Amino acid sequence: MYAVRFRAWQWANWVATSELPRSPGHPFYARLNRALESEGFDAFVEVRCRRFNAPVLGRPSLAPGRYFRLWLVGYFEGLDSERGMAWRAADSLAVRSLLGLRIEEQAPDHSTISRTRRLIDVETHREVFSWIQERLAQAGLLNGKTIAIDATTLEANAAMRSIVRQDTGETYQEFLQRLAKASGIRTPSRQALARLDRLRKKKGSNQEWKSPADPDARIAKMKDGRTHLAHKTEQAVDMTTGAIVAVTIQGADQGDTSTLSKTLTQAETQIERVQKKTAACHPGGLQEVVADKGYHSTPVLQELEAAGLRGYISEPDRGRRKWREDTSSRDMVYANRRRNRGKRGLRLHRARGERAERPFAHLYRTGRMRRWLRPGALLAASRRPLRRLGCSPAERTRCSRGSWRSTCPRP
Repeated sequence: MYAVRFRAWQWANWVATSELPRSPGHPFYARLNRALESEGFDAFVEVRCRRFNAPVLGRPSLAPGRYFRLWLVGYFEGLDSERGMAWRAADSLAVRSLLGLRIEEQAPDHSTISRTRRLIDVETHREVFSWIQERLAQAGLLNGKTIAIDATTLEANAAMRSIVRQDTGETYQEFLQRLAKASGIRTPSRQALARLDRLRKKKGSNQEWKSPADPDARIAKMKDGRTHLAHKTEQAVDMTTGAIVAVTIQGADQGDTSTLSKTLTQAETQIERVQKKTAACHPGGLQEVVADKGYHSTPVLQELEAAGLRGYISEPDRGRRKWREDTSSRDMVYANRRRNRGKRGLRLHRARGERAERPFAHLYRTGRMRRWLRPGALLAASRRPLRRLGCSPAERTRCSRGSWRSTCPRP
């Protein structure tokens, strides 16, 4: 066998730029960059974000076009933190070409990305989200006639062991010790406290407990059955193309029937705004709403009928209902049932899993957003549209190539 002899590298003092390694770039990133540049994306965000930068003082800021592109990279490559985005921008030549970084330029630091995100308000993020929707409408990828609404829970960055009483500010352990002493146990052990807590009912009430780290988080049961502090995100999706129309962040302790109206109002407003600017959506505006059985209730059907919308809401098996004199509610429930059993209703519910539920998998599983790493619903409301920006350019690029197969790069 031959011994491998290692030699110390002697770096040259000067290297020509023509000798540096070059990357052809990822085809998806190259096509995405061409689409953004052709629509004047950088000029638009420069104007919208100009008021957040000081004219003279301060360190050089992160260009808004690069800032929003970094969030697109975070979605496409499944990065859940600003540190991961900064590392990827410094490591990948393809990402550097997407961001427009020259050879001698350093990639943005994670603190700069985080500071820029906190500096730009929620309304500006929503304006950029609306701009993307306008481009989708002009490309024929936003119809707006039929939408599907669905919701999911997101784990908050707060532990259940840190909750405190809303009235006294006691921790859970201090509250149990006070109950034990009131019941006659002077020096309660851990086993006695656990036995005492096991006999109590409704221990995790959101009216009694809160998280000091994240006051907006609510105690809720997650998809896997665990009880955790969480937020609830609800989104409206265009059933024709799968484009995301509206996103809302609400309390995790609220049911689907109570949160539908807010998301529906925001979706209708967004469609009207895009139609007013582009005239590319359906001329009649929003007309139909599709949802799963969690949204089925008589008040929801009444609200849809009052708004002039046709509902295709799956009906759970509640058994035979007694209507008595409430004939108007009976007619609405029967009409919804009749629409669901029709050919169009069956086709819409089959497509709901692909259009409404698959974006959750893209955003929260591969997009690494199942757990919200920043406290507060306001920051969550600003970050959700940022990640959903990635769905829209990906959808447009995929459709323009004539293929529905995902072309987004993954590490």
